[in-house]
Amino acid sequence: MAIQIKALTLGPFATNAYLVADSESGKALLIDPVDDAPALLNAADQAGWTIRLMIATHAHLDHVLASAAIKEALGIPFLIHRECAPLLKEIPLQGAYFGLGALPDPAEPDRLLSSESEIIELDGIVLRSLYTPGHAPGHLSFFLESEKILFSGDTLFAGSIGRTDLPGGDHALLMRSILTQLMPLADDVRVLPGHMGATTIGRERRTNPFLLGYRADSR
Repeated sequence: MAIQIKALTLGPFATNAYLVADSESGKALLIDPVDDAPALLNAADQAGWTIRLMIATHAHLDHVLASAAIKEALGIPFLIHRECAPLLKEIPLQGAYFGLGALPDPAEPDRLLSSESEIIELDGIVLRSLYTPGHAPGHLSFFLESEKILFSGDTLFAGSIGRTDLPGGDHALLMRSILTQLMPLADDVRVLPGHMGATTIGRERRTNPFLLGYRADSR
């Protein structure tokens, strides 16, 4: 078994979507159906993969805009945390907030995930959900333990953290999420975030100015 990952950076917010595939079966799951369904579907086709499942880290518009189009094209389930359901219904308001005009409705979720750690499995791909609210209600990160890879969404970035000035944001809660859910992971865990480039847990533990400043303030 071999796991392969393809990252695509798409849309006006340069949001990262991740295709995670079991190369033996050719089945793939999509983490964050961002706002370019044709690009995501074409990337899977070019790799010879069939997307069988899509999950979202949270319900901000740039992470879910392609969900309905992909669900219509492929008939696959869409998973998201239960606390994200109200925010999904506010995509038109989110679009107005950012001056984007009319936006397509996202897909209706087929399964609402809980705040407890859950296992999401597709052939040889086994993800464990980590409840990491703060940037947005119901935010989840996903840990691919077999590959030592964390899909952090908009919780943790290289040298930064998720913004908390949008509705539902909570800086103290975000910091608790990072410190209790992500920092216990090993230093060599690779972090694939919702924006910008990859990093590692160890690098962020040592150098992230937001984490270092928060710890200093907490003494």
